[in-house]
Amino acid sequence: MKLDVINLDGSNAGSLELGDDVFGLEPRADILHRVVRWQRNNAQAGTHKVKTRRETNYSTKKIYRQKGTGGARHGDRNAPIFRKGGVYKGPTPRSHGHELPKKVRKLGLKLALSAKAKAGSLVIIDNTASDGKTTALAKQVKNLGWKRALVIDGASVNEHFVRAARNIDGLDVLPSMGANVFDILKRDTLIITKAGVEALEARLK
Repeated sequence: MKLDVINLDGSNAGSLELGDDVFGLEPRADILHRVVRWQRNNAQAGTHKVKTRRETNYSTKKIYRQKGTGGARHGDRNAPIFRKGGVYKGPTPRSHGHELPKKVRKLGLKLALSAKAKAGSLVIIDNTASDGKTTALAKQVKNLGWKRALVIDGASVNEHFVRAARNIDGLDVLPSMGANVFDILKRDTLIITKAGVEALEARLK
């Protein structure tokens, strides 16, 4: 697969041959769903917690005698049936993460890249050279028509470009090692530098 390469000012910078084993696969929704679910579950904090019967702040004295009242039998006011009592079988801190084979995770990233390429939402740029000025970069982004976009650079990200992109709404920047399925699918446009393409192809061999 061959794609045109552009500069940030929109001018042509040649073309680049993309590997079909990374950018030319037929997208599979089932694999993408598994990888995104694995990502989001691992990112979930799992700090949810409720107070149980022994942790609520009421007296543990029996509220009234066992028999003869005509009412139900109760122990103390901490019982879950009472207002502000303890919660029965409520959530406790735990990890929501689960295992996913490395081959499936790798395939998921390839499929996400291929899905963007097939949809025509993949843009290759020469580099992310920038003077660090947000105003200038925002104008270039607007002229290129990028609204919700993700930029993937090589092993390291241009520091001036990151500073310029920081305050532009809808524009995110990641190094090649930070590329992941969720972030790629969430954006409308995927922009990869030539260095980023080389790094991703080396990573996904």
